[in-house]
Amino acid sequence: MQPERSGGNPEKRQGRDAGHTDLPAGDSLASRSVTRARMYGTGDLGRWRADGTIEYLGRNDGQVKIRGYRIELGEIEAQLLKCAGVGEAVVLGREDVPGEKRLVAYYTVNAEEPPIELLRSQLEQKLPQYMVPAAYVRLESMPLTPNGKLDRKALPAPAGEAYEQRGYEAPQGELETTLAQLWQEVLEVERVGRHDNFFKLGGHSLLAVTLIERMRQRGLAADVRSLFTAGNLMEFARHLNDGDVRIEVPDNLLRDLHKKIDSTSSDDLVELKV
Repeated sequence: MQPERSGGNPEKRQGRDAGHTDLPAGDSLASRSVTRARMYGTGDLGRWRADGTIEYLGRNDGQVKIRGYRIELGEIEAQLLKCAGVGEAVVLGREDVPGEKRLVAYYTVNAEEPPIELLRSQLEQKLPQYMVPAAYVRLESMPLTPNGKLDRKALPAPAGEAYEQRGYEAPQGELETTLAQLWQEVLEVERVGRHDNFFKLGGHSLLAVTLIERMRQRGLAADVRSLFTAGNLMEFARHLNDGDVRIEVPDNLLRDLHKKIDSTSSDDLVELKV
C-alpha cells in the first residue's frame, strides 16, 4: 500500500484484503495501491509530518460552513489542544439564534487555567481569523452519553463571560453610553466597556449589520466599515464624533445585506462601500 502524498489533509483509509466481506461494499473505495484490496474510509483526518509520523487533525464529519467559509472543526481542536493548560477540547458551530452561527470552543484544564485572551491570541497565531472561536467555555469535564461518547447536545450555550473582555472601564459620555447599550442588546452580553472589541465579544458580519440598523433607529448614522476598523467602543465613538464615517445606510441596502451576509466574509465586508 502506497502512502498518500505529503501535505494536505487526506482522510485515513484502512486497507483490507479482497477476501474479507465483513464490511458492506458501499462503504469501501477501490484501491489502486494494493492488489485485490479495498480501502475503507475511517472518517479520521491526518497528515504526514516531516519525521514520518501522522498528525491527527480530527474527523471529516466535523465540517461546518460559517459566513461563506467551510471550516474543519478538528483543525481548530488540534490547535486548541496545543495551548498550555488545556486538557480536552471540542469546537462546535452553534446557531443559538437563527441565522447567527458562530464557533464556540469547549475545554477542560489540566493545570493552571489559561485566560481567554491568551487562548484566543495563541489560536490567532496558528489559524486564519475566520477559524478563531468567538467564545470559550471552560468545563470541569466533557459531558458523555451512556455509551461513554461525547454528548455534543449537552454542551451548554456560551454565556457573557465566555467572550473575551478587556479590563472593564465604563463608557464615558452620552454617545459611548448609547453605543454600549446597543452592543449589549445585539451581542446579548451583560456589560460593555469602552475598551471592548465588538468582534471579540462574539460579533460577526450579520450582527454588525444589525447594529448599524439599531443605530439608525436611534438617529446615529454610521458606515459599517468603521465597525471593522475600530479597535474598540471608544474608537468607534470617536469615529462618529469626528464625522469621518457618517454615511447613512439605506433601508433597501440593509435588506439586501441581510439576505447575502451569510455568504460574505468579514474581509469582504470591510471592502463593501455603503
